[in-house]
Amino acid sequence: RDGDPHRHNGLGCRTAVANVESVIHPAATDQGFPTQAAWDQFLIALDGTPNKSRLGANAILGCSLAFARAVAARDRRPLYETFCELASNPPLRLPRLSVNLFSGGKHAGGQVPIQDVLLVPVSPTTIDDSLTMICEIYRVAAEWCHTSFGMRLLTADEGGLSPPVANSEALFEAGREAIANAGLSRDVRLAVDVAASHFESAGEYRFDGRVLSGDKMVERLQRWVGEFDLLSVEDGLGQDDWPHWTHFRERVSGRSLVIGDDLLCTNPARIRRAIEARAADTLLLKVNQIGTLTEAAEANRLAREAGWSVVISARSGETEDDWLADLAVGWSGDFIKVGSVTQSERLAKYNRLLEIERESGLTIPAWNAPAPL
Repeated sequence: RDGDPHRHNGLGCRTAVANVESVIHPAATDQGFPTQAAWDQFLIALDGTPNKSRLGANAILGCSLAFARAVAARDRRPLYETFCELASNPPLRLPRLSVNLFSGGKHAGGQVPIQDVLLVPVSPTTIDDSLTMICEIYRVAAEWCHTSFGMRLLTADEGGLSPPVANSEALFEAGREAIANAGLSRDVRLAVDVAASHFESAGEYRFDGRVLSGDKMVERLQRWVGEFDLLSVEDGLGQDDWPHWTHFRERVSGRSLVIGDDLLCTNPARIRRAIEARAADTLLLKVNQIGTLTEAAEANRLAREAGWSVVISARSGETEDDWLADLAVGWSGDFIKVGSVTQSERLAKYNRLLEIERESGLTIPAWNAPAPL
């Protein structure tokens, strides 16, 4: 971000655009790049810093994606087939949806500390049927918000509802009730993105008016998994609280997926450490955390070779570009997480999945509970 307080409150992106137009463009003009990897390595070398601080990961990622789109256009094929080639696999399946229902934390002004309670359809084998179920549950939950709190339809950054409940568990209870009232208890399960790094400090968790130790936080998460039948728990502990990540995964292995986002940052070094420590069993893959498609493909490969699941994820600052849907199909993502069903920058990805579903004939695989790793 530009950091200029007089323009978009510091959130402008002119510096990133200038890096594309005035640095990357002239450096690449009149050169040829035979592969995505060659192009991405050129971008990494042009930046020349360990963390892409000169040009910025978003400027670099935009150019990395532009190359993939150019290859797909040249070959007259859908973008997901180009992504398949990068991952060295044919298109196998559609991803299962993981969709925001309720939001708190930084996404919703912090009325509760947890970031998102999500819906995961487990019975449907199509995107169409999955979205139909999600929209019905969302409608029921929105009516509950109006009846319980007299609130109009207020949504968080990624489209989740954000009712002023007293504590985090009230969101799980409301989610479970909305699923039941929609008649979909056998079809849809809850999941959670805790985003614990936002309320953890020095190994302590300031949570719902209490200060919890790492051990107590693990106990709380384990109880949620059992009480609310959570399909997955994302970032349940602080990003550097490695011992308690391992402890938690041991406690819930085979019952709930343990997803690393802040823990892993789509960074191969952190993924390798998590594999060795048995700290997680699912990678939340965000390409702009690492910067190029080639580097993200390496992170995806490491997770797959370890027997992990992979969630292809968007970010809060999304646009209506729908490339992430193609990536989720091309890399055979187990899940896709792009937000709720109310905002156009989110719906663009769901609409693209519907297009791919119709064009390709691919389906969502039958759900099998995660096996212990």
